[in-house]
Amino acid sequence: MALQLDAKAPTGPIQDAWDKHRFDMKLVNPNNKRKFEILVVGSGLAGAAGAASLAQLGYKVKVFTFHDSPRRAHSIAAQGGINAAKNYKNDGDSVFRLFYDTVKGGDFRAREANVYRLAQVSVEIIDQCVAQGVPFAREYGGLLDNRSFGGAQVSRTFYARGQTGQQLLLGAYQALMEQVAKGTVELFPKTEMLDVVTKDGRACGIVTRNLQTGSIEAHSGHAVLLCTGGYSNVFYLSTNAMNCNVTAAWRAHRKGAAFANPCYTQIHPTCIPASDEFQSKLTLMSESLRNDGRIWVPQNPDDTRPAHQIPEGERDYFLERRYPAFGNLVPRDIASRAAKREVDTGHGVGPLKNGVYLDFGEAIERLGADIVKDRYDNLFEMYDRITDESPYRTPMRIYPAPHYTMGGLWVDYNLMTTVPGLYALGEANFSDHGANRLGASALMQGLADGYFVIPYTVGDYLSGLLGQPAVPVNDPVFHEAQAEVTGEVNRWLSVRGTHSVDHYHRELGKLMWDYCGMARNQAGLEKALSEIPALREEFRKDVRVLGTGETINQSLEKVARVDDFFELGELMCRDALHREESCGGHFREEHQTEEGEARRDDEHFAYAAGWEWKGPGQPQDLNREPLEFEYVHLTQRSYK
Repeated sequence: MALQLDAKAPTGPIQDAWDKHRFDMKLVNPNNKRKFEILVVGSGLAGAAGAASLAQLGYKVKVFTFHDSPRRAHSIAAQGGINAAKNYKNDGDSVFRLFYDTVKGGDFRAREANVYRLAQVSVEIIDQCVAQGVPFAREYGGLLDNRSFGGAQVSRTFYARGQTGQQLLLGAYQALMEQVAKGTVELFPKTEMLDVVTKDGRACGIVTRNLQTGSIEAHSGHAVLLCTGGYSNVFYLSTNAMNCNVTAAWRAHRKGAAFANPCYTQIHPTCIPASDEFQSKLTLMSESLRNDGRIWVPQNPDDTRPAHQIPEGERDYFLERRYPAFGNLVPRDIASRAAKREVDTGHGVGPLKNGVYLDFGEAIERLGADIVKDRYDNLFEMYDRITDESPYRTPMRIYPAPHYTMGGLWVDYNLMTTVPGLYALGEANFSDHGANRLGASALMQGLADGYFVIPYTVGDYLSGLLGQPAVPVNDPVFHEAQAEVTGEVNRWLSVRGTHSVDHYHRELGKLMWDYCGMARNQAGLEKALSEIPALREEFRKDVRVLGTGETINQSLEKVARVDDFFELGELMCRDALHREESCGGHFREEHQTEEGEARRDDEHFAYAAGWEWKGPGQPQDLNREPLEFEYVHLTQRSYK
């Protein structure tokens, strides 16, 4: 029987939907909250905010992170800012405009109800974070400052220099640790979730591995929240931290949670180009740099002169030329494809001709070096340390790289997956960004889900479990799950192959980038689908995992994650092959306009694709959630 993708979105005027839904949901009174235990996997913005909020409400909470401290979560790497419809600049912003920009920016492939709620809650997030002491940038008079970001013509992005993610995470972290100190949250660092446990169709716990001792442990709870981020490391080279992975979400998928739109991956336009084929990750330069930096390439593809020797008349500011209304602030997918087009036609710059220039010369002349330094100095310093080139003297070199994933576990309006009691928050779900995320909206979604959505929606579910104890860890369902995880660990240790885990991860990443990266076509996707299974079988027979399972063993940690990447990569290619259109970050070369822009097929593909696991090696079933656009009408996306 096919999964039923019921969004449970409230009816009625969209501006009243969230308020009405909150009133209609059932509540758990304070004395009953402490009877429920909630397991939170992941300690980034969504996880830390959700855990702190639920614990403060009175629930018993356990938090699991594979880091040594929640402060190490990848949310810390977000640089540029967080969106909110405060309209402090009095430049025409509103909740509806943020909603409109987000739906349009996602190329009309997001659920309207979720996006409107995100825009509505955004104004509360800023108040929450200021109250926590987050040091947002301020204007001379002391008011909070805003800057512009891609995909918008208003300034709605709050920021803390180039460290916004770090500062927001510290705010959520201090709220979390306050609850740890009070005993309402139990924290499990250096602990990785390797399976979701279900009984009678409901999530009832998880199985974890202690990364220091190797101990396989079971944890029971009334609800499980997955806040484990995205899966861009399927490409091997990405802007994500090297430990970022899909394992928690993928194990949930294998237990019945639909995986939605896996082919919707975002390529960030402002990353430092790769310097050789042996790199293990790529470095992000904040999108905020596009506020004052101008992107250009030499008009002559054979021009190898240094940037300062190329006069203005021989420079092509291609984003300003192609998209005059938005210029350098077009959405990320459009900016990325435009840069790729210039490099592919021979206009690339740098030693490998694999980048374009991001030039601050005009901004320094117009604003003065001190103002530019105040806005971007930590980013300039990071670039200088990596490349030994100062952006104050010579333009940065940038090129697109895998960054964020709009796909993820399918969730309804309450953030619940297709497994009752199992929720997905932040980047781990698919809900808010459609086929392309606007810059500065990831932090917004993570905090919205954690601080303002899940505290309401999880209570509605738990109210139906009142009087029911959590499934004990000595139940057979836990014994079976622990045995499966233990068997998997022992199986990897027994292979004793000849190639490292990184070798196979790199090979998979090349396949994914070449055939399911910034541009896809039928022949390439079919080639990837023929080569990935063979590479996966070789990996499972010939990978080398040294050491034992009773101590810290990074090879053992990575091997299971890469195995999940193989299965995910195949599904990404299958999803991209079935979607015979271009939209947002999903660009099928067969479906583009004469000007090289994405061409959607709203008649046949205006839906979220929810894939259902059918077993190892079995084709997954496609289920569809139709998307309706009542408030932001379908139209060809234009930024000209």
